[in-house]
Formats: sequence, C-alpha cells, structure tokens
Amino acid sequence: MNTLDRESWLADLRQRVPELLPAEALRKQAQGALLIDVREDNERATGSPVGALPLSRGFLELRIESQEPNRDRELLTLCGSGVRSLFAAEALQRMGYRNVASVAGGFERWKREGLPISAMQLDMDSAERYARQLRLPQVGEAGQHKLGQANVVLLGAGGLGAPAALYLAAAGVGQLTLIDDDRVERSNLHRQVIHADARVGMAKTESARMTLNALNPRVKVELRNERLRADNVEQLLRGHDLVVDGADNFPARYLLAAATRRMNMPMVYGAVERFTGQVGVFDPRRHDSPCYRCLFPEPPDAADAPNCAEAGVLGVLPGIVGLLQATEALKLILGIGEPLVGRLLSFDALGMRFRETRLPRDPACPGCGSTAQFRGYEDIERFCSAG
Repeated sequence: MNTLDRESWLADLRQRVPELLPAEALRKQAQGALLIDVREDNERATGSPVGALPLSRGFLELRIESQEPNRDRELLTLCGSGVRSLFAAEALQRMGYRNVASVAGGFERWKREGLPISAMQLDMDSAERYARQLRLPQVGEAGQHKLGQANVVLLGAGGLGAPAALYLAAAGVGQLTLIDDDRVERSNLHRQVIHADARVGMAKTESARMTLNALNPRVKVELRNERLRADNVEQLLRGHDLVVDGADNFPARYLLAAATRRMNMPMVYGAVERFTGQVGVFDPRRHDSPCYRCLFPEPPDAADAPNCAEAGVLGVLPGIVGLLQATEALKLILGIGEPLVGRLLSFDALGMRFRETRLPRDPACPGCGSTAQFRGYEDIERFCSAG
C-alpha cells in the first residue's frame, strides 16, 4: 500500500471511529468507560495508563468478550501513537460493541500531557522473556511478580530435580535453592538433563547452577552441598515458600514430610521406578490435606522399593514426573487451578496411562492424625533405619 492510499484509508477510518484527546479519555474512564491498552507486552514495560486493561491487539477479538461481555459499555482503545487503536476500535465495532472510540496520539501523547501512568513492575527483559506466559490471564504481570518473589527449595539436583529446576527457572521463579551432596556421574546423564558430560565429577549443585544461569541469569540459585539430616532439615528449608521433593531415599522423605508439616510448607512429592511414577501435593496449610505418611505410614522394605541404581529407570520418566512437579509448584505459587491435594497421580509409561487415586487424610495417620506425636527428627531417622 502506497502512502497516498494509506492516508486515504486512515482518513476513512477516522470518519467511522470517533477519536478522543487523552484528557477526555481520562474523564470518561473515571465515569466508567473501559480503557484498553492494545500495545504489546514489551511496549507496556515502560508504563501504561492507570486502570487500563492490557490486551494486545493480536488477542483483542479473542479475549475481549471474556473481559467485557457488555456490548453497551463505552470502550476506549489506546496504542503507542493512535493508529493501531483505530483499527482496534473498528474491530470492536464489527463485533457489535456500540460505543467505541480511539485515543488520539496514543500513549505518547498521554505521557506528554502528564496524565496518570502506572509503571510496570517488569522491565523490558522480563516483558520479552516471559511474554507468552504474561499473555495468560491467570498469570499476567501480577502473577509474574509472584513468581519473581517466590523461593523454592529442591531436594535433589538429579532425575526429578533436574527438569523441575529447569522449568521453574525458565518460568521466572525468583530463587531456587538446590540441596544435594552428590557429584555428577556418567550414568546420571541419560536422565539428569541439567548436567553435561564435561561436568562428570563436578558437584551436582554447581553443575545445575551453571545450566540454570545460562538459561535464565535473572534467577538466583543458592547451593547447599550437604545431605538432608535430622540436625539440619529445618535450617535448610527455612525461608522458602515450598519444597519440591526429588529425594531418592525414604529417610530423607520422612524427614522432609515431618519438617514441612511442622513449618506449614507445601511439599510437592514425586517418585519414579522403572517405567512408573507418582506425583502428589501435601499442603499442611489446608485442613483437608493428607501428609506423606497417609500414603506411606511405614517405610517399605528395601526390596520392595529399590532406587534407580538398583531397579533401573527409563530415562524420560523422571523428566515427565519432574515437569508435573514443576507444574504443581507454579500453580501453588500463583494460586491457580486445582493442586494435587488429596489426589495421587500415577503414570505408566509402557501403557501411556495416567491414573488418579483419591488420597484422603487418614485420621489415624502417625504423621498428621489426631493422636500423632512428634518426638524429634532423630527419632524419625532411627525409625527409618530400623525399617
């Protein structure tokens, strides 16, 4: 389209779409009109009119009805300079909205005239990095800010911790604390995708930090190169919002279960063996939530629950289960959806089937039942050793 045709087209559009000066748009907004900022997420990183609905032009027709079903409400569209908002207003007219106008001069003029602006909490890098996630109404800028403020501790930087840490970092969780006292072995690499062949012999926590920092340098990664024990469990968990359980032994899990319950902290449980896996959420903040010992009141015999080194595991299986754990962690941070509380999700890779089992709270549970008694973490260690 040449310049002459474009100007003619815009002139014709202005005949059909009313334009308002920013000050008039602000007055109408105060009277109940909905101001819609149709710029892209990265453009809004520099600020947006106070109270404006962020709804990018490319998603306007898809989402406006869920945001504002009333076709009679006055809608005001705003872009950067006042051109895209004309097209947005025309699209709304075609959808049956009867009272639509465009803000002349767009955000640039709004800003020049000193009208109220809400500065976004996200900078340009974050707006671009998390752009697809920010488009989700359940996340948006407020949700991304929640993620950025969250502190998640991962017990284990191995099969389950590797995929969970990668996707939590990619999503923008502010701080990840990795607890693991192991070193990278070549036999880890077929499933622990956070590590690399050149890092064999390196501490798993340090290897994981290198990968996470390369993926998202904005995320703070804290390392704890030690084994979870009775004398350090609360110290290691303190100050975090939730824990992702990637342990490979029952003593660590029982300690974790007791500590998260006492510290009122959600525990995202995951386990794998051969071709099967399990995921669940134990959230002591909820009165209806079971705890880990509602599922396993007593540690099973070692022969009945071999670890990966003894029983083997399909390499992709920890990835699937770890990603499900990351999903549950993100839901808990954002406060969205229905977490796996009171439900155990099992996965069978050979049959490619998921099965959900109800897991109600057990009134006689030795961990959370009415008669349960906590005799100290050392007692739990002895109990697991005896089992």
